[in-house]
Amino acid sequence: MSDPDAEPEVRLSSGDAELVVDLRGGGPRRLTTGDWEVLDGYPAGTVPAGWNGAVLVPWPNRLRHGRWTWKGEPLQLDVRSPEEPHAIHGLACWQRWTVLDAEADRVTVATNVERHPGYPFRLAAAVEYRLSAGQLAVTVEVANLDTVYAPVGVGMHPYLAFGTTGDGGVRDVELSVPARTELVVDGGLPTGERRPFDGAVGRIGDRELDVPLTDLVRDEDGWARVRAVGPAGAVELAVDDAWPWLQVYSGHHLPPGQYRRSLAVEPMSCPPNALADGHDLVVLDPGELWVGRWTLAWTAA
Repeated sequence: MSDPDAEPEVRLSSGDAELVVDLRGGGPRRLTTGDWEVLDGYPAGTVPAGWNGAVLVPWPNRLRHGRWTWKGEPLQLDVRSPEEPHAIHGLACWQRWTVLDAEADRVTVATNVERHPGYPFRLAAAVEYRLSAGQLAVTVEVANLDTVYAPVGVGMHPYLAFGTTGDGGVRDVELSVPARTELVVDGGLPTGERRPFDGAVGRIGDRELDVPLTDLVRDEDGWARVRAVGPAGAVELAVDDAWPWLQVYSGHHLPPGQYRRSLAVEPMSCPPNALADGHDLVVLDPGELWVGRWTLAWTAA
C-alpha cells in the first residue's frame, strides 16, 4: 500500500546508478552512482534555494520586471520578490507532474501549463528520463495545445557535483565549455552587449560564473559537450541543436551549505529576457511540438 503522506517521486535504477524524479516539478531530485552524488540534489519535500533540477517552461532564466508584449498586448507575470523584481524560471517548476509511462530504467512525466494572466497560452510538457550505468538521457517535449501561436522558451537546471560536499568545493573543478560568445548581463538580465568567451576555463578556482553562453561549438553529430573533472570523476553534459544556449553558474549566490558546492550547467532554448526581446524565442503553431535532448555521462576517478 502506498503512503499517502509520502512525497510523490519515481525511482529508476541501472547497474549502480539510481535516479529520483520529483513529481512536484518533474525534475531530477537525485542522481547517484555508488557513493557519488553526480547531481547536487535536495531532500524530498523541500524547495531548494538554487532551483536544483527544475524544468523551466515556458521560459528559462529571468524576464525583466515580468513584463512583455505579444501581438501588441502588454502582459505581466508575477515577479520573484521586491528585492529581485523579475519573473524567473517559468510556471511549471513546482506544480504536480504525472507519470505517463515507466519501467525500471525509464520514465516519462508530464504536466500542462494552463493559461495565466501573464502567459495566455496552453501547453503540454513532457520529460523522458532514460538511465543506464554511465549515462542519463533526457528528452524534453513541449506542445502547443492552444488555437493560436504560442511563444515558448525551455530550459533545465541540473547542478553537476564532483564529490565535494563542503562550501567552495567547486573551485577544484576543471571545466571546458563549448561556447564562443557570452551574453553580458547585469543582475542576470541582458545589457545588449555580447563578447567573446574562452571556453577553456580550466580550474575554476575563485572565479564566479553566472553567464549565458551561445555560439556553441558542436561535434560532427551536431551535439555540443561540456566537460568537467573533479575529485570524484569526470562529467560530460551534451546538448543537441534544440539548445543553442547554456547557462553556467558557480553557485556563489547560494546560502551556506550550497555555496559554490556544485556547478549548474543549464541547457536553454533561448537567453534571459527572451519573451520580451524575442531572441531565439520558439513560436509554436497550434498543435506543434518542440523537442530537445540532452545527456549527462560520468566516469568515476
